[in-house]
Amino acid sequence: MTDERANLLRYLRIQREHVLGALEGLDAETLRRPILPSGWTCLALVSHLTYDDERFWFRGVIARDQEVIDAVERREPGGWQLDADLPAEEVFARYRAEAGRSDAVLAECDLDAAPTWWPEYVFGTWRLDSVRQIVLHHITETATHAGHLDVVRELIDGSQWVIQD
Repeated sequence: MTDERANLLRYLRIQREHVLGALEGLDAETLRRPILPSGWTCLALVSHLTYDDERFWFRGVIARDQEVIDAVERREPGGWQLDADLPAEEVFARYRAEAGRSDAVLAECDLDAAPTWWPEYVFGTWRLDSVRQIVLHHITETATHAGHLDVVRELIDGSQWVIQD
C-alpha cells in the first residue's frame, strides 16, 4: 500500500473510532432517543453511516457492487430508517463489518481511477472525479457526523470524546 493510501485508511479509521467512541457506554434507550429537535437518533446516524456512506460510496460508487446499485435504483429507504427491533449492538456490528468491506475496496483500487458508477439522478451535476476525492469526501462526512455525536453526547451526560487544552 502506498503511504497516501495508508494515511487515508488511518484517518478514516480514526473517524470511525470517534463515531463509536462517542457512543460508548450509552444504553439502548438513550441510543434510540432523539436529542436534537431534528429528531435523529444516535443509532440512526450510525446506520446512516453504514448504508448511505460506507456501503454506498465504497461498494456502490467505487466497486460497482450490483446489490448496492439495485438497492439505490429501487430507492430503498436509506440508513436513517432504522428497524425498531434491531439491537444496538447489531447496528454497531453492521457498521464495523461494512467499514471492513470499505477498507478492502480501498486497499485494492487505484486512487486516481474514476468512479465506476455514478447515479446522476441522485446528484444532478455535482460529481467527484476520482477514488481519492470520494475517500476524502467520506472522511469529511464521517468526521462531520462524529462531531454531531460529540454534541449529542455532551447534551446527554456531559461526556466529551476529545478534550483539547
